[in-house]
Amino acid sequence: MTTLDITTNSVTIKLARTPHTAPVGKLADAELHFTSGPLAGLKLLGFGIWAARNGGRNVTFPARQYSADGMRRSFTLLRDVSGHAASDALRDLILQTYVETAPRT
Repeated sequence: MTTLDITTNSVTIKLARTPHTAPVGKLADAELHFTSGPLAGLKLLGFGIWAARNGGRNVTFPARQYSADGMRRSFTLLRDVSGHAASDALRDLILQTYVETAPRT
């Protein structure tokens, strides 16, 4: 496991590349470490970077699973206040960090 740090404003994004025993398509795990403001000293875990079917990459957010009517469902723990602008920006930042720190081949 390789850990990489990228600091942006008051958040540090830490990436841990997945070992060869990880699920197919999983590229890395990501954490947000808060360095200032009311969340300073806390971290948010559970982000995953996955290879997409179209050749791109996707970021999954931390989620909780539950059962309802005999079906398994999940809800995201980190949500936008309104719209999708904030979560899209965070996804882009995590993917940018992954690309910038990817080993060059």
